[in-house]
This record gives sequence, C-alpha cells and structure tokens, in this order.
Amino acid sequence: MRTARRTAKSTASVILTVLSTLLGFLALGGLAPAQAASSAAAGLHISDGRLVEGNGNDFVMRGVNHAHAWYPGETQSLADIKATGANTVRVVLSDGYRWSKNSPEDVAAVIAQCKANRLICVLEVHDTTGYGEDSAAGTLDHAADYWISLKDVLAGQQDYVIIDIGNEPWGNTDPAGWTAPTTAAIQKLRAAGFAHTIMIDAPNWGQDWQGVMRDNAQAIYDADSTGNLLFSIHMYSVYDTAQKVTDYLNAFVDAGLPLVIGEFGGPADQYGDPDEDTMMADAEQLGLGYIAWSWSGNTDPVLDLTIDFDPTRLSSWGERVFHGANGIAQTSREATVFGGASEDTEAPTAPGTPAASAVTDTSVTLTWAASSDNVAVAGYDVVRVSGATATAVAASAGTSVTVTGLTADTAYSFAVYARDAAGNRSARSAAVSVTTDKGPTAPAGSCSVGYKVVGEWPGGFQGEITIRNTGTAAIDGWTLGFAFANGQTITNMWGGTPTQTGGSVSVVPASYTSAIAANGSVTVGFTGNQNGTNAAPAAFTLSGAACTAG
Repeated sequence: MRTARRTAKSTASVILTVLSTLLGFLALGGLAPAQAASSAAAGLHISDGRLVEGNGNDFVMRGVNHAHAWYPGETQSLADIKATGANTVRVVLSDGYRWSKNSPEDVAAVIAQCKANRLICVLEVHDTTGYGEDSAAGTLDHAADYWISLKDVLAGQQDYVIIDIGNEPWGNTDPAGWTAPTTAAIQKLRAAGFAHTIMIDAPNWGQDWQGVMRDNAQAIYDADSTGNLLFSIHMYSVYDTAQKVTDYLNAFVDAGLPLVIGEFGGPADQYGDPDEDTMMADAEQLGLGYIAWSWSGNTDPVLDLTIDFDPTRLSSWGERVFHGANGIAQTSREATVFGGASEDTEAPTAPGTPAASAVTDTSVTLTWAASSDNVAVAGYDVVRVSGATATAVAASAGTSVTVTGLTADTAYSFAVYARDAAGNRSARSAAVSVTTDKGPTAPAGSCSVGYKVVGEWPGGFQGEITIRNTGTAAIDGWTLGFAFANGQTITNMWGGTPTQTGGSVSVVPASYTSAIAANGSVTVGFTGNQNGTNAAPAAFTLSGAACTAG
C-alpha cells in the first residue's frame, strides 16, 4: 500500500521550531495589507484577505482529504464525505512524475462527483511532496504543466474548483529555495489563462517551521496578477502547543493574507502530539478553513478518519473531526453556489426511535424512521446516551448503521440526530436500550500475547500487541485485559477500542480483528503517554482466561 501521507520531518525541525517561531513572527509584523481582488473576479476568489464565493459570501472550508490517486476505485467516498457534513474535499492527484497520472477524463469525473455531492473540490498534485529532500519528488514546474494539460477540463469551473499546484512542494533542505519556483508556477498558470483561486502549500513538508512561506507571503501574493491566491499550512507535530498554532494563524490574519489549514492531524506520532483542539477552535474563531487528513487508506492507520473507507466505522480521530467541538458537523456550511443552503436555519425533524437487530457481543445494527427537512436531510449521527451525556459513535447517510467495538454482556442506550447540509441539527430521537451478547470465552491456555514497543520519544511511545489463538477452535469475539505498572496511558488505538481505569486496560476488538482463526493471530496497535519508565505489562487475559507470553 502506498502511503497517503509521510511524516519525514527531521528531529532538528522540531527542536528549531521555537526559535524560528519567535524570530519569524517578529519579521512578519511589517507586512502590508493584502491587495484587494479584482472586482471582475468570478467564482471562488479572494476579497480583503478572505476566500469568498462569486456572490461575495464568505466560504469557510470544513473538509476532508481523500487519496484518490492511490484509491481510484473508492468513488463512493465523495458521497460519504458529504454525508459527514463536510463542504469541501481535497483530492489527491498525480501528474505522472511519481505515481500513475490521473487522466483528464478521470479528473473531469472527480469534478462532476464533487458537484453532484455539493462539495467544493480542491485538486492537488501529490508528486511534489518533499522536493529537495525526497529524491523521488517532482517539481512545481512539472505540476504546472500538468494543470495546463487539464485546462479544458478546468475551464469554467471557478465556482467549484480550487487548484493546489503541488502538495508540500519542498522538504527541510534549503527551504528558502521554495519561494522562486512557487512564484514562477503561479505566474505560469496565470499566463496560461487560469483565473481559478490557486492554493499553495508551504515548505518544510508543508509545516513551514522555518517561516519561509510566512515571511515571503506578501511578496508572493503581490506577484499574482489576479490576487486570487490562498496560502495553505499543514499542521502536524510541529504544532504541538496552543501558542504555536495561534501565533501562526494570527500572523496571516493580522497581515490580511488568506490562509487555510490544508492538512492537519491529531494523533501523536514519534515527533510529538499535534494540538488539534486549538487548530479547530482557532480556525472557527478566525473564520479560517480546515481540511483534515485523511478519509482512509493511510499506511499509518492512526490518521484514518474512517476504517477501510467505511463511513459507519469512524476512528477516534474521525469522531474528533466530525463530531467533536468545533468539528465538521457543528461548523460546516455548504457553499451557496449549490442553492443557498447557508440561508437555511430550519432543523430537520427528529428521527424515529431506533430499533436494534443483529446484536452480537461486539456490535449492533440500528434502524430508524427518516427525518424530514425543508431542504434536505444530509445525514444522521448516532450517539450513545449515558445519563445527561451523549457520545457520538457512528454516522450514516441513510437510516441504518452498524455500531461496532462494543463490550460483551454490557447494556447500552442509543439515540439518533438528523442534520441538514446547512449544519442544522434535529432534536434527539428517543433512545433504545440494548444489551450485547456474552460472547465466547477463550479456554484457558489457548492464547498467547506478544507485546512490544515499536517507537519511543520523550513523553510518548507507540506499542503493538499481537494476540495468538493457540487453540484448535476459532475465537469469535474477545476482550483483552492487562495493566500498566508505570502510569502509561493509551491515547489512540487501531484494531481495537480501549477502556482504561488507572493502570488497568480492557480492549474489545474492531470488526476486522474480532475473529481469530485456530493458530491465527491479530494485531492491535496504539500510541500512548509515558513518563520515562515504560515497562511492558506483566500478564494478559483474553475473555477472562490467562494467556501465555509469546
């Protein structure tokens, strides 16, 4: 599987971030206000430092990245992304330099699907990623030629399409070298007659930790004859404190320069723990767009918003982006070019009480009567109800969903909300109570568990747990138990859902790890926090039966 995002940031890049931030923001203070966009601008364009539609209304992106170039068969994803409430999708394409080129016919089909699903389409060439540090990366000039080859496809699409010339088009080696080819690529597209809003990504693998884009933003903006230029910052582990996030975003806002968070992540990695809460809160406060990475298909699955492209199986990262504070469901507003949905203030009616079926020890299928709306119902959010608290567990474009990752022999209460494309949310449905099956119990001595730390950094680590069925019968459904002895806490997990109380951890499987064939195994990965001492758990149980170490 090709990675849908690499995180090749040097350790030095993180160490130098604080110094560069302090020096760079002082330098930005002298920037002049951005020039006004041409009064003749059509479609999406920049006006007074803001991205606006052809009618002058602000358009604030709330979207998702989708790796189309590597997964061209996942065409349902655009409809599924729309069902989350997103108003934008950033689509990975290839100009043929590093991966298989997306043809004009394919790009035209992507644009048509975006429009059919009422999504603004940001198209980007990914082959430029890490130029100057990654020897396989292509140039911005090569990417510009690709866009020119698509001119007939893109003509007249200014209302619906933004062109991101090249993804993260410079690594950490001599990032100042990014400025001239970026300016040249913009001017090459303008000379070819492109009037679209153009998005440009920062150097330093998109994170601009040395401030090159920030410090040269005004000069580059002034070099664009149309004034329709949108700067894009990618925020990952470099942005691990609220101050770094706030300072960077406000630097552009204070200068009157248009900015979007074109990619961002939340799960911790070996370089740090991004502060996604501040990213999303500040973006909402400042009226800036954000586009989360990414829908599915990452080599590192902690960045998948959905599991295996299945919109009913949101990861914890997906839950945060779609249903958390300042998330997409709460803040997204559809572009008015699709019919003025932003004027819609009427919420859908409440859905019917969900009915439960196909109850297992780890999952349940819920079905409910549809809501109605004065415009259209965009989707439904399923929540687990516990007292006065409602926790999002699934989303669906239709009137049924299978909730997975449940604990055996446990009582749950579920309810449903409906939402429309304008972001209006219905009253909550009545709740249904469900008790999961007890599930099988692994016979004593029929399992072994291997535990290892695969990466460690100050304050954090990544672990891997392999559960082996050493018995003669298949295991279908399990609960893994163990305890940390040194205060470690799990922050994110794939392959299972953890519950932690103190040092004690209980893990139930994801749907794709629930079954373990005789002599087979499944693997659960996770990231966690640690305070220096990071001993492995001493013992493990599977569905209450002791397992041997293996």
